[in-house]
Amino acid sequence: MSSTPAFALSINPATGEEFARYPIESHEKIDASLNLAVAGYRTWSAMPVSDRAEVLRRLAKVLRADIDALAALATNEMGKPIAQAKAEVEKCAGLCDWYAEQGPAMLNDESTAIGKDAYVSYLPIGAVLAVMPWNFPFWQVLRGAVPILLGGNAYVLKHAPNVMGCAYALQSALKEAGLPDGAFSVLNASNDGVSMAIADRRIAAVAVTGSVRAGSAIASQAGAALKKSVLELGGADPFIVLADADLDGAVKAAVTGRFQNNGQICIAAKRIILEKPIAQAFTEKFVAAVKALQVGNPMDPDTYVGPMARFDLRDELAGQVQASVEGGATLLLDGGKQEGKGNYFAPVILSDVRPGMVAFDQELFGPVASLIVAEDEKDALALANHSEFGLSGAIWTTDREKGKAFARRLETGGVFVNGFPASDPRIPIGGIKHSGYGRELSHFGMTEFLNAQTVWVDRK
Repeated sequence: MSSTPAFALSINPATGEEFARYPIESHEKIDASLNLAVAGYRTWSAMPVSDRAEVLRRLAKVLRADIDALAALATNEMGKPIAQAKAEVEKCAGLCDWYAEQGPAMLNDESTAIGKDAYVSYLPIGAVLAVMPWNFPFWQVLRGAVPILLGGNAYVLKHAPNVMGCAYALQSALKEAGLPDGAFSVLNASNDGVSMAIADRRIAAVAVTGSVRAGSAIASQAGAALKKSVLELGGADPFIVLADADLDGAVKAAVTGRFQNNGQICIAAKRIILEKPIAQAFTEKFVAAVKALQVGNPMDPDTYVGPMARFDLRDELAGQVQASVEGGATLLLDGGKQEGKGNYFAPVILSDVRPGMVAFDQELFGPVASLIVAEDEKDALALANHSEFGLSGAIWTTDREKGKAFARRLETGGVFVNGFPASDPRIPIGGIKHSGYGRELSHFGMTEFLNAQTVWVDRK
């Protein structure tokens, strides 16, 4: 039986040196945090929606004012290239602006077919516990927290241990923006502490972004406590290039969609499925483009691929690549683990990938691209759907109507025709199958954790 860790450790993946450590909270401290969350919820939920929206506007200003420091923090804690880290912070600010402008209308009472005397009100439910990952340490948190908070709920963050500095930075930014104490709180808890919080009546619901294993475990605990959960889990997203596609555009999108954020994205283009007539031409262009990516110091603004976030995950990825090659895949670009300090893993491209191989069946969470050749469109669809995951996908074709028809047969929560998967506050994100359930962002994300209360006056 393993002992509870004393600290959440943040290791700078570019150097391998300790960046910071944060004490794991005792059960007594967790109890006090939950009391504060309830008090914060009561204060926050009583405020007019317009006032809550104004806090979001101020938060956007705080994030933009602190963009350099916040970006550097993310880079030091999880290795994100600095230019991409700044883009993440700006994206968070834009999220706040959008919900501040568009969100209040989503909370208006909704009329029914009965008439003006029967309507639906959208009301907060309490404190929502969110277990979040490290790969987008600001965006993953705020894309859920912003609509949850605007709806009047409190938000209790259990962040990944290696990015606790980012968690506390967000808490500070929200306080500076005027959020009442307790309405957003950070829980630096062990797995046992998380279980304690889930079972506690002061937690109303649970949101999880992470692995299938973590999501399944937490959802089971939430279900046992009769609490709603929303899960955004793993993905092995297909990126399908049909014979009539714009190859140059598809190659450019595939490079970004696979290697951005060091390849550590749930909705990354992990399985690149190529219709046979264009497979060779695409492959040549793709390999050349990936070879041109700058790998190195994440603090260099020209770096596109920095170090992976954790050393254990780099070792796991190397093992998955090796198992795939042993299973018959071909190494077209053999980057892999780099010698010296830091947790560097240069881009890898595998070809001849097929079902039954690790690179096809599992999620490869890092800078590894898997190329799969399909005989025709029908085969491409079958290969894309041959997965336990169903998060997102992309289809490339110059025939937009064919692309939209193809999308309806793709078993994913999102489809991007002539683009690569992305999250945006104007559209929902979420998956099916082992990629989870529920949605974040847009009005779907707003209402996931609200009580749709029916009110009927003078029913005869």
